[in-house]
Amino acid sequence: MTANKADLHTKKTTAKNAASLSFAAKNITKELLASLPDRARRVLNDRFGLITGGKGRTLEAIGKEYGITRERIRQIESSGIASLRDSNVYAQNAKVLEELKKAVTDLGGVLSEVTILAEIPKNEGERNHILFLLNVGHHFGDRREDADFHRRWHVDQSLAQSVEDALLKLYESIEPMALLPEDEFIAEFSKYLKESGVKNTDRETLMRWLGLSKRLGRNPLGEWGRTESPHVRIKNTRDFAYLTLKRHGSPMHFTEVAKGIQDLFKKPAHPATTHNELIKDGRFVLVGRGLYALKEWGYAPGVVREVIRNILTRDGALTRDEIIERVKRERYVKDATIVVNLQHSEFKRDNEGKYVLAR
Repeated sequence: MTANKADLHTKKTTAKNAASLSFAAKNITKELLASLPDRARRVLNDRFGLITGGKGRTLEAIGKEYGITRERIRQIESSGIASLRDSNVYAQNAKVLEELKKAVTDLGGVLSEVTILAEIPKNEGERNHILFLLNVGHHFGDRREDADFHRRWHVDQSLAQSVEDALLKLYESIEPMALLPEDEFIAEFSKYLKESGVKNTDRETLMRWLGLSKRLGRNPLGEWGRTESPHVRIKNTRDFAYLTLKRHGSPMHFTEVAKGIQDLFKKPAHPATTHNELIKDGRFVLVGRGLYALKEWGYAPGVVREVIRNILTRDGALTRDEIIERVKRERYVKDATIVVNLQHSEFKRDNEGKYVLAR
């Protein structure tokens, strides 16, 4: 029932942080649970990890301990929460739950469970208790984790739907391998929110709403895109090499790429290993002795002769100087190397002295 502690954000977001709640969540849950029969109280304590402070137990695990089915445990849990909502102690704590509602509202009104547990509890020991109050309070609606979104909570169902609609539209608008600077990405998100009727939202709230999506993410350089892209969800040396070259903006020697990975990402990168990874990946093109560029910059793979062939196929008959100039846009080679390759039988001169492909 609790979020994985390793996944929780460790850095609070500032001014709108709602962690300054006036009440101690542990004390409120203790008061609420005291009004329940013993078995219901024990089931809820186990389900939410309220006594141990650790991860809540599953329905199946509790059922085995009691010698009853997981469905019966679920019924006891549901009945216990319903009884709490109808109790006098719930009414006595109405102001507390309104304060929690305001905290969620101030943070954006719809939040992932991970964000709530990072932003609102006063300390780690209160996380399970805040989660319990969210489940008990009639103010809060939840949506289970699915393919598009993390588990999330809201205080306004209409707002929650509008935000999710905007996130889905944003995802569809992004090319599979595209990366956008954060400001541009947030501007696009704001555009789709306005189309859904949500206007004038501050940047901190927008960032929290982006955290709802499982399909959108940010890479270590602060650029945004689809999480299935290797440019966003970084897995290996090749992905770090791509971001290093993209940040540099021009071809780099493989030793420079390895150093760039270490400097930018604080990741160990041996030059020889980096070179091997660059060779294997189609995103990179060898453009000189140990020099690599990104294919997306317009560089085509192949030796100099293949580059000449591609240029003549694309542009037609060209003079020697025109070929040299165009090849050097794609390869870091000497003029003499290009001239030698022009002597290959694959090329010939036409009546005007220009080079064409031999047919």
